[in-house]
Amino acid sequence: MTPEDRPATSHEREAGRPWDESYQDGPAPWDLGRPQPAIVELAAEGAFRGRVLDAGCGTGENALHLAAAGLSIVGIDVAETAVAQAQEKARDRGLAAEFFVGDAFRLSDLDRTFDTVLDCGLFHTFDARERQAYVASLASVTGPGAMVHILCFRDAGAESGPHPVTRAEFEAPFHPETGWRIETMRDSRIVARFAPDGLPAWLSTIRRVDA
Repeated sequence: MTPEDRPATSHEREAGRPWDESYQDGPAPWDLGRPQPAIVELAAEGAFRGRVLDAGCGTGENALHLAAAGLSIVGIDVAETAVAQAQEKARDRGLAAEFFVGDAFRLSDLDRTFDTVLDCGLFHTFDARERQAYVASLASVTGPGAMVHILCFRDAGAESGPHPVTRAEFEAPFHPETGWRIETMRDSRIVARFAPDGLPAWLSTIRRVDA
């Protein structure tokens, strides 16, 4: 059974319920209706290559920006409403991006591997234990040389966004012993409907290496 044929499991539906509700009465607070400026800049730098996974794709604006540039892109999210909107946008824009309801902790269910992974606003929603599981899930769909780009809220005191992450908290799950090397961590911003000027973020690139 291919991902597009597989219905969402009861676990996925339950996990996605609170996120799904965010999309049911209009745009979610983090849904700009356009790609994140930091991701647009990253794409312009040539950071995305080969087969690309957008983990936690929401309504698909980042993924569709990459698809419009000719990249092969798959987006997953636990929120069924968001995925349906992303699929509709892809059809309306004539883009070949694929979108599936899926669990970021079970990426191996996609039965695919990727050269690049984008995580825009997902990592910071997890606690420390969940981040360990998530990074293991990322490992299941990447091989040595693959790149993971993460944009997440940064701990910046009173200016911090929701669920801010310290440098130490970010670095903790990405151990060279388990097959990861953090290449860059630079200051950036995440724009949201509640923060049109953006809030402090990390924009990080992690390479998958031999464990």
